[in-house]
Amino acid sequence: MSTQRSRPDANPPRHGSPTAHAPLFRPARWLPGGHAQTIWPRFILPPAPAYARERIDTPDSDFIDLDWLASPTDAPAPLVMLFHGLEGSSHSHYARALMHAVAARGWNGLVVHARGCSGEPNRLLRAYHSGDSAELDWLLPLIVPRMQGQPVYAVGVSLGGNVLCKWLGEQGSAGTALLRAAASVCAPVDLGASGRALDMGLNRVYTQYFLRTMKPRALEKAALFPGTLDARAIAAGHSIRAFDDAVTSQIHGFRDADDYWTRSSSRPLLAGVRVPLLLLQALNDPMVPAASLATPDMLSPDILPHYTEQGGHVGYVSGSPKGHLDWLPQRILHFFDTGY
Repeated sequence: MSTQRSRPDANPPRHGSPTAHAPLFRPARWLPGGHAQTIWPRFILPPAPAYARERIDTPDSDFIDLDWLASPTDAPAPLVMLFHGLEGSSHSHYARALMHAVAARGWNGLVVHARGCSGEPNRLLRAYHSGDSAELDWLLPLIVPRMQGQPVYAVGVSLGGNVLCKWLGEQGSAGTALLRAAASVCAPVDLGASGRALDMGLNRVYTQYFLRTMKPRALEKAALFPGTLDARAIAAGHSIRAFDDAVTSQIHGFRDADDYWTRSSSRPLLAGVRVPLLLLQALNDPMVPAASLATPDMLSPDILPHYTEQGGHVGYVSGSPKGHLDWLPQRILHFFDTGY
């Protein structure tokens, strides 16, 4: 992880190296540390883009909601699909920032809501989870043909990044028939390491933030599907491990949290990726320990790792006086343009 190719902002690359002309991340100097850089984007939320919602039925008689950029033209154009993070949506700060940048190009943009994350509960006991690559197995072949041969790009953020990386690793060269390129942002590629990190120290603030919506939703599921979940265990749990033990693992076919984390982590599959992939990670991400990131020997030749010293968890705040979130969309779209 000390090579210039994998840490271009920590050690500026030599002329001619793959990242030489990529946008350089210059963190806001007044916003020190991974926690501040993670939290501050909520206070500089970009305005919501104009979205048009589409509901589609899933093969198992459930539904998911898609928020498309409302485009003034029907002319063919590339598509950027975004898979959001834990408890995220089309209104998450990173989704708004990316969709604004996509709209400015005249491209198509789409935010795929995980089941239950669009503002309305899904129909089934099943929800979404960090290893749910099976969702992409049916969704991408449904969406991509609509683009009339235009390039389709995928972006996965945090949990969505792990899902996307896992799918890419499982698909191998078959993935190139559907995606031109992809980008993963701050993905917990080792779910066990991230799960344990979220239950320690100041990170428990994030855990409680996530649980404030996850627990009530799980309790509703327990009431709607009697005998499937232990409501008392859900109510008593105050950690990510406890939630994944009582809920995620039980409704998605895993033995327990450890089994879920092990079987759903994308890091062991990265060597199989054949679609050009930008693997963007911040080394001060409080939710994704630097020691858990993939090292160069774990990556396929089609992956470009970009590990920045700063950025927090999907923060990447630049500028002053309040900061802005322009760098992350610029970095992603630069990779889609150039492969670097």
